Amino acid sequence: MRALPGDDYLRYLAGRKEASFLQYPSWAEVKEHWASETIGWHRTSGELVGAALVLYRQFPGTRKYFAYLPEGPVIDWADPAVDRLLEPLKAHLRRAGAFAVRMGPTPEYRRWDAADVKAATGPGRRISDVLATEVDPLGAAVADRLRSRGWTRCGGESDADAQPRHVFRVPLHGRSRPELWASLNQEWRRNVRKAQKAGVEIVIGSAADLPEFYRLLEITEARDGFRLGRSLSYYHNQYRALNAEEPGRMRLYLARHQGEVLAAHTMITTGSRVWYQTGASADHRREVRPSNALQWRMLCDAQALGAAEYDMRGVPSTLDPEERPFGLLRWKLGTGGRFVETLGEWETPMTGATNHALYRAFQAYLGRR
Repeated sequence: MRALPGDDYLRYLAGRKEASFLQYPSWAEVKEHWASETIGWHRTSGELVGAALVLYRQFPGTRKYFAYLPEGPVIDWADPAVDRLLEPLKAHLRRAGAFAVRMGPTPEYRRWDAADVKAATGPGRRISDVLATEVDPLGAAVADRLRSRGWTRCGGESDADAQPRHVFRVPLHGRSRPELWASLNQEWRRNVRKAQKAGVEIVIGSAADLPEFYRLLEITEARDGFRLGRSLSYYHNQYRALNAEEPGRMRLYLARHQGEVLAAHTMITTGSRVWYQTGASADHRREVRPSNALQWRMLCDAQALGAAEYDMRGVPSTLDPEERPFGLLRWKLGTGGRFVETLGEWETPMTGATNHALYRAFQAYLGRR
């Protein structure tokens, strides 16, 4: 294992089209206050067999670091000898001064069809109460392997990961546009038609439109009771970094009605995957359904780009319609996709009493946050 120059790293990712955008070098530019490096695993022949973007956060007052591989590393998790990659990773990070490491293995763990989730909603219900439509054998095997090697899933059974453990994904591979339309539920199809009839116009914006997106995001946060904690400069930096790496990697979609932007959503594209990242909308004229029109356009564009799936990112684990977060899940269920539980994020401290003490202190710090 050794450091991997950026050009070599990007060439490797080009052959691994399923890699997350969080493992691209541009993401390191987005993450302020974190150091970073790109590393690779090589066979003795020189063949590159795995790679990762590692982010390092320094523990205050020390020369020690928390190492983080968001939705990484980019390796073949189906390799029975994957331990040959994880042990050198820990050794490399220990030499770099890491007291602990967190990573996000990419195999899925369990999946539920939208119809099964909708049928299971009720007071006090959670997704863990519902028998999964499908359990991914690879995900289950990787989880067992990590657990037996001393890795711990962050937060146990709770949603304590930095990246969402529960996500909603719409399969696109091999599906026609009419099939995508038919997969939307009746309410979604009605709302898309309503937006079209009302004259809602969908356009792709530019960096100059980010302040309007951010204004709508602040309205959305106040209305829906959440706080992302990101500044306008964060989105400017993200837009600049991702599109400098690959033009069009991050897009800003706007829904206009009667000359006013009523909704704005961001989309990220890498390889064979497309993500809906952040959505924002106004409080007024919601009856013209701008967000439904935006998502339908983004789904269609993702399909036209050749994406294998459209990842709508995080959803809550609650299935109780009376709980506030359920509204987001209900909205995404209408696309006819799948509720997916990923493997989540896994941590392990480095050996040594000092590293274990720093790890416990860092966990307490994260708990306070």
